[in-house]
Parts: sequence; C-alpha cells; structure tokens
Amino acid sequence: MGAARYIWIDDSLKPASEGVVPFVSAAVQYGFSVFEGIRCYATDKGPAVFRLDEHVERLLDSAHIVGFRELPVTAEQVRIAINKTIAANEFSACYIRPMIYLDGAMSLTVEAGQPRFVVAVWEWKAFLGAEAKERGIRANIASFTRLHPNIMMTKAKVSGNYVSSILAKTESQRAGFDEAIMLGPDGYVAECTGENLFVVRNKVIYTTPRAGILEGITRDSLLALARDLGYTVVEEPISRDQLYISDEVFVCGTAAEVVALREIDFRTIGNGKTGPITRALQQEFDKLVAGRHPRSAQWLAPVPAMDAAAVR
Repeated sequence: MGAARYIWIDDSLKPASEGVVPFVSAAVQYGFSVFEGIRCYATDKGPAVFRLDEHVERLLDSAHIVGFRELPVTAEQVRIAINKTIAANEFSACYIRPMIYLDGAMSLTVEAGQPRFVVAVWEWKAFLGAEAKERGIRANIASFTRLHPNIMMTKAKVSGNYVSSILAKTESQRAGFDEAIMLGPDGYVAECTGENLFVVRNKVIYTTPRAGILEGITRDSLLALARDLGYTVVEEPISRDQLYISDEVFVCGTAAEVVALREIDFRTIGNGKTGPITRALQQEFDKLVAGRHPRSAQWLAPVPAMDAAAVR
C-alpha cells in the first residue's frame, strides 16, 4: 500500500499526519459516518477517476439518508477535493475514500454534532489477492445475516454497516475461505461483505434484487457491459442452493473489481475455474478502466493537473 503525503480535511489539503478523527465523536464511538470507495486508474491520457459523478452523488445520498441536514460540501466541492488530493499525492492510480463523519454528538442525535468532510487516497492494487482475478476465490455462506433495511439503511454506505461485514469475513477467513456470502433476512442471497454477486446459468446472468443491497456502481457498470455483449441479465431472488448448481458465480466491487467464485461451501462451481462469461466481463472492465473502451469517455473523469507549489 503506497502511503499518501496529503489528505483533504474540511476545505483544504493538509499533511497526511493531520488525518485524525476525534476519539470522542459519533464517528468513532458509534460508526456514524458515510463514505465512498472510488478508484482512480492510470490511462494513456493520465490518471482518471471511474464514475466520479455517480460516486459523489451516492455519498451525498448516503448523508441525506442518515439524516444530515446541512452538509459542509456540495457535489462540486467533493469532486474538486478528490481531484486535488489525487494530484497533490502524484498518484497515477489509487483508491479514494471520501467521508462525511459526525464530530461530537455523544448524546445520540445528528443535530448534537458537526458534519466534517475528509478525503484520503492510497495505492491499493489487489484487494482479494494477486491470484484472485486469474484463479477465482473460495467462499462460504456466512453465519451472519445481511442487515434488515429497517435496522440499517441498505442504500447508504454507512461505516457502522460494515461491522457485520468484518465479522462475516473474519469468520470465513479463519475457516480457510477467502470471502463470505451473506444471506438477507428473507433467507435469499444478498451480497458479499464488500461486493455484489452474480450467477450465470445456461448463459443467462442473474443478480440479486436491489431492495436489500447496496446498489454497487461497479454492479451497474457490469449490467451495462453484459448487455453490450448481448447477454440477458435477470434481477431476481437467488437461493443458496442455486449458487451450487450455477455454471459461474462472480462478484464485483470498486476494490475487488471482477472476481470469480470457484468454490462455495466446499462445492466446486462449474469447472472450478474462472468461467467464460466472467472472463469476458473482466476483459471488458479492464478495457473500460484503462480508457480503451467505447464507454470510457463517458465513465472516466480525467484528473486535472495541479501546481505542485500550491501544496508545498
């Protein structure tokens, strides 16, 4: 992981060493913050952020969902902060983490605290391991259930939501698996700990309904790419046993990108390798984020150059 020299705090760049959060705050004590995971990719034309507008919109939507009434930033200010933080750290490719957190508010109301805005960036290349993309990974069904929509908002990317993800993934990795699949309160497949899930059977692609999941931006991108390639995509409930008899299962997310599940609950999926449809979508996605796809111009936002003296 490449270390950053600068972090954005509130309205300006600061040395990375100043990137700290008060211990006595709802963000730390209660997990009350919303965030985004975004990727900047190296292209022939320089660094570019993947689907920046959609990520910024979802960040502000998350803040609205959890009840922030007055935010310290607008969408345009978030975009500027992200671009300046990437440029100041001189990263050609990196992971981007903007966050709005609640400072104070120990009395358990949003109005009792102050929303703060930060952007951190770092180099992060292989979230699920270097071999995951080529070989696929092993997963199991977690003993932890995906949160009910009336317990924690599933459309908001809330920090506290990920406690259950940590519990599930830790359990799975201690049992020898790479990732956990979480079922929803209804008993059907929801998503993984940080990825959305797809199933392939008889050349048709299936994915879980949107109501109980975080609607991933990578997920949305793959839906479009799959249809571009002529595949039928169906959004419907998926049962645990349907996973076992699938031809292919794959997951996607900003950090994970596109990765096959070669085994689930000790059952081989398909031929135990990354399948042809997963491979095709991996290749399309790679072209997309490298700036070599017809959709690249629409979905990649170039990072403006910055005067290095401005942050010295």
